Amino acid sequence: MTIRLVLGDQLNLQHSWYKTVEDSVCYVMFEMRQETDYVKHHVQKVVAFFAAMRQFAQTLESQGHQVIYLALDASNNQQDLGENLQLFIREKKATAFEYQAPDEYRLDAQLIAFCQTLDIVTKSYDTEHFLTTRQELETFFEGKKKYIMEFFYRYMRKKFNLLMLGSQPEGEKWNFDKNNRTKWKGSPTIPLAFVPSNDALLALKQLLKTQGVKTLGNFDPEHFLYPTNREAALKQLEYFCEHLLVHFGDYQDAMHTEEVNLFHSRISFALNVKILHPLEVIEKVIAYYRSNTEIISLSQVEGFVRQILGWREYMRGIYWKEMPQYAQKNKLENTLPLPDFYWTGKTKMNCLHHSIQNSLDHAYAHHIQRLMITGNFALLAQIHPDRVDEWYLGIYADAIEWVQLPNTRGMSQWADGGIVATKPYVSSGAYINKMSNYCADCKYNLKKRTGEDACPFNSLYWNFLDDKKQYLAKNNRMAMMLRLLEKIPQEELVAIKERAQKILLNPDAF
Repeated sequence: MTIRLVLGDQLNLQHSWYKTVEDSVCYVMFEMRQETDYVKHHVQKVVAFFAAMRQFAQTLESQGHQVIYLALDASNNQQDLGENLQLFIREKKATAFEYQAPDEYRLDAQLIAFCQTLDIVTKSYDTEHFLTTRQELETFFEGKKKYIMEFFYRYMRKKFNLLMLGSQPEGEKWNFDKNNRTKWKGSPTIPLAFVPSNDALLALKQLLKTQGVKTLGNFDPEHFLYPTNREAALKQLEYFCEHLLVHFGDYQDAMHTEEVNLFHSRISFALNVKILHPLEVIEKVIAYYRSNTEIISLSQVEGFVRQILGWREYMRGIYWKEMPQYAQKNKLENTLPLPDFYWTGKTKMNCLHHSIQNSLDHAYAHHIQRLMITGNFALLAQIHPDRVDEWYLGIYADAIEWVQLPNTRGMSQWADGGIVATKPYVSSGAYINKMSNYCADCKYNLKKRTGEDACPFNSLYWNFLDDKKQYLAKNNRMAMMLRLLEKIPQEELVAIKERAQKILLNPDAF
């Protein structure tokens, strides 16, 4: 008998493991406190994972595969991966143990160590999901000092011949990012979000409560937006193509108080648990575009492809190149605690209130809310990156460490000193106003950087540049802003820094 482990983010029905049904193979899947408790997760995230895992196991069983599935409250559940595996290896008198290589360093190390304790044959398989190997990015950038995502993205476009005309990009441009920065002002109309049906959600929420699993966030099953099986995920992808793709690129960076989803696809959860394959998603979107070029422009599609083909694979490559040291990087030596309002949404800063409340209500925020609202404030407020990581990893349904860590510690917090981002992504209130309507009804004055009603982002921005100028002095992309900092009259700079210190000492009062 061979025991094969399937982890909660390895729900790939197209994997070669499942092509044949073998009586000598038993698949095992576990809901475990080890995974619910290593960080405090959003309730919708845990429910989504468990619902998807259960449906995956049921599908395998319906295909004739032998499956052992341990629910969280099973009497023989040891709540630990190694102990559960030992239990069934003994029970089944297994002569071999096989698993798909985890995408988290933590679990990868745990399984390598576990296999060393066994006296049976062990084997690791690829998940057959990603478009690159763990080491491909490192090989691509060998000998280079900077790992520029754009160059890797072009390599991927050529490798898979996507949106290409021979050796040149369609539209004569590799990147339409400048077309992806339109502010949404109420038009065009945003279609309702696709809501997959799932009758098991409330029971899973009750299970977590009964078992004492500590979670964060809110839960309304009528607004639960995560597909937990392949059929629903494919329907959600189709819905995106038919209703949202037409304006996705234009408004992918936009934010609005009345809108949670805008024109975003919301398929990141399905991708990250491997219900969908990235190449099928990209090819489906491109095929739909080709059939509808009279209404969909290339810039809408390229912006979407870049996120999956470029950024997603790039993040994974950075993760495996830099771990485990990456998780300890704190280049700017930030030390302050995370404000309480990140857990409650209770702040008078309108942009943060809406972005965090959306996150608490839906376990979701799009990339600009994560980068330029919650991440921007955390960096300006000089929060310790460990605390920022914990929050991002817990609150978002699509957050798995391989993608969360380099996005947060690298792109958002610049804690890696520039491995991912060429400069810290910080801004004053002006950028937030440019991309959203958050500032219109805010208590604070967007145009002021001193005084009681000054936008906290403004005073924190200039204070950050002054506090961290020794770290940024050699960064060419920060040179202009540092020159502007030098031109601020000393008396005004003192007032800015006094205002900033009040915010840093008690951010929850703002």
